[in-house]
Amino acid sequence: MMQGLAKLRAQFGHLYPCTNHDAYAIKATVVISRKSGCAKPGKKTTFRLYSRTHLDLNTGRGKLSPGEVSLRKGKKTKHGVIETVTYQVSFILGEDFGVPGAIVVKNGDRNEFFLRFVILELYDIHSIHFDCNSWIYPFKKTNADRVFFANASYLPSQTPPSLEDLRREELLSLRGNGRGERKEWERIYDYDRYNDLGEPDKGQDHVRPVLGGSKEYPYPRRGRTGRPLSSKDRATETRNKIINLDFYVPPDEHFSPIKLSEFIWNSIQAVVHFVIPELKSFFQRDLLNFESFAQIKKDLYHGEHNRVIEGFVMQKLKDFLPQDLYHKVSKVIKENPIKFPVPQVIATDDSAWTTDEEFGREMLAGLNPAVIRCLQTFPPVGREGTQSSITASHIEDKLDGLTIEQAMNERRILILDHHDYLMPYLRRINEQKVCVYASRTLLFVKKDGTLEPLVIELNLPVNGRGEETSRVFLPASQGTEGALWQLAKAHVAANDSGHHQLISHWLYTHATVEPFIIATRRQLSTMHPIYKLLDPHFKDNMHINSLARSILLNAGGILEKTMFPGKFALELSSAVYQSWRFSEQALPADLLKRGLAVEDPGEPSGVRLLLQDYPYAADGLDVWTAIKAWVANYCRHFYRDDEVIISDGEIQAWWQEIRQIGHGDKRNDEECWLPLNSLANLIQILTTLIWIASALHAAINFGQYGYAGYPPNRPTRCRKFIPAEGTLEYADFLRDPDKYYLEMLPDRFTTTLGIALIEVLSGHTADEVYLGQRESTTWTDDGEVLRMFQEFGENLRRVEKKIEERNRNPRLKNRRGPANVPYTLLYPDISNMGTDKGVTGKGIPNSVSI
Repeated sequence: MMQGLAKLRAQFGHLYPCTNHDAYAIKATVVISRKSGCAKPGKKTTFRLYSRTHLDLNTGRGKLSPGEVSLRKGKKTKHGVIETVTYQVSFILGEDFGVPGAIVVKNGDRNEFFLRFVILELYDIHSIHFDCNSWIYPFKKTNADRVFFANASYLPSQTPPSLEDLRREELLSLRGNGRGERKEWERIYDYDRYNDLGEPDKGQDHVRPVLGGSKEYPYPRRGRTGRPLSSKDRATETRNKIINLDFYVPPDEHFSPIKLSEFIWNSIQAVVHFVIPELKSFFQRDLLNFESFAQIKKDLYHGEHNRVIEGFVMQKLKDFLPQDLYHKVSKVIKENPIKFPVPQVIATDDSAWTTDEEFGREMLAGLNPAVIRCLQTFPPVGREGTQSSITASHIEDKLDGLTIEQAMNERRILILDHHDYLMPYLRRINEQKVCVYASRTLLFVKKDGTLEPLVIELNLPVNGRGEETSRVFLPASQGTEGALWQLAKAHVAANDSGHHQLISHWLYTHATVEPFIIATRRQLSTMHPIYKLLDPHFKDNMHINSLARSILLNAGGILEKTMFPGKFALELSSAVYQSWRFSEQALPADLLKRGLAVEDPGEPSGVRLLLQDYPYAADGLDVWTAIKAWVANYCRHFYRDDEVIISDGEIQAWWQEIRQIGHGDKRNDEECWLPLNSLANLIQILTTLIWIASALHAAINFGQYGYAGYPPNRPTRCRKFIPAEGTLEYADFLRDPDKYYLEMLPDRFTTTLGIALIEVLSGHTADEVYLGQRESTTWTDDGEVLRMFQEFGENLRRVEKKIEERNRNPRLKNRRGPANVPYTLLYPDISNMGTDKGVTGKGIPNSVSI
């Protein structure tokens, strides 16, 4: 150590002349990001260090470094509109200071900045890393310093005495007191109900029920914002004006400067893509419908660069856009083709989506692949005991010589069921000038593994007493029956689209994960090893959820305008949440529940698929197994036995808070939760959570544009029912079945708006961090953990190779299907972190980040 001090004195002596020969200097690298043009932090922004090894007996904390070190100068590099500034500073420490364990940051300047990381170079030629990745707001607003701990992991019982108070105080400061409106600079994590979707001050049409906290409308909790309550409804929070999209989220949950800039840019592009076809339609006086399938392709994907329309657009936008935003939109229009990219489902074959094989394949490999299940009772029976109108005569001659009972015993009859959860809402939904059925679709697993649709049943309520009327449609390829069959499939696809967006996507990933984030921040110290394990899987979730509540899910928002449930969208998802169970979100458990796998201890995942050519499940089980192996190794590294878990106060408080508050409406559902009393249960809980936030969301989200970017394949609502024989509508249908089909789909405004939305949601951003990767290679100082994490990455690369092999196997027909879309939604793609962006249809980000 004395030799190291001598070296440091020789190196830094000219910078810090000092008569105290017991003092030494530590060099630090500080890296921040900020928007170009914003003032960078100056000498009023200061840093100090807390010792990890030496206790100050007067304060009960680690020794604090003398004086405050200021940021000076700094080397700038530019990435688009974002600047990164790197500072070199030095701390003068006494010999009795010991090893730093925490750093204190005080922003004395006027503007916030994004602190990426700090590296301390120590006297024995090793370094201490502080991965910060947080916005630092001015002290005059926060009235508090920011404390960051070094990248070392400690269970609560292992915390160095010098850091115990800091650990405890940091957690207390994050919980707040549950009162007052949150300001953008406050780091407060608290829970609230979904009481910010409606705007009763605008009138009755904008009233929405409060979700969460009641038996009638159970729901996960969201982050509390504390905005004032509506004057007309004291249960509903007021909403910010549309120009201010940034509902409160704690600063550590904000998008990074790079992502925020790119997200805005992508949204501008999508808006431009939306505006141009609509104005072109206006000039052509074709305001309502697409006249043909060819017109859809021409107008949306092969639109010509019409300078007259562009000029008109820009003149109109100039009247109401802020000047800087106007210039950005103008640049997009001048530099980019005004058209949407061609969706994968029609990229190689315009009509493959119309085939029955593709219709069935997308239930296994499309954007909503976790709903189909084995049929257990024939005829199907509804939740309230209502029996289906499907009879044996509809299907018994299509089962490869098997009886219905034999086919069910072999688990070769599958059902896509969009009946029970829809029927209680269907009367009110259809009063909104949409035409929606509740559907049941039966399919048969052929010997080659593909699915053959057997029958579609479309149901409507007759009255409010549960009575229904139904129509049954059988497969046909030609003539009138073939055209009616295509209409029936479109109505099934509309049901599935609504379920996908509201349930599979929003509820099962975005909404259910947010309470886990809040509990983690409130109850687990950043030093806790489980915090470090989970942290990358929470990136950007709260911010994207707040944006969703701002413009997508709210009364009159884009989702209500484009999806068939309309104003009942979130209320419908609340009804489905009643049957949600966290324990069933584990992929093996989900497959067992849906009858598509059986338990098999000989398999790495513990289950064996009954339908081998099920792309989502086959790839998913490989990814699940890799995640679970990583989590198991990690947990065993820190917890030697069950007793250590039981005695860990932070992890027990975390799990208690999730069950009792974050998902408090499920607190009495014992089957929903595993008890946190063993290492095995901890591994299962954490694997399930990471699976939901990463792979499940990737499988549900990033295929949206590839399949739903072509509206006839995945309509989001319907404007006509299937016509009954003998009616005027039936005569219109007979005259031109294609025209009737297009008139049944959403109007072109709704269609184009929906495509613009999913174009943004389906794209990766440049700062995406994929499963098996971290933003920093120094996220922990534990070499054994880094080795295990490297092994995790190697396992995922092996998964990638298996997926590539499956996609090349001609016997696995569901891997590509008639539309020739290879299944890559669960391809980890960890080697391309930060290089492939946009709509790629592959890659598993760590988190629900878009």
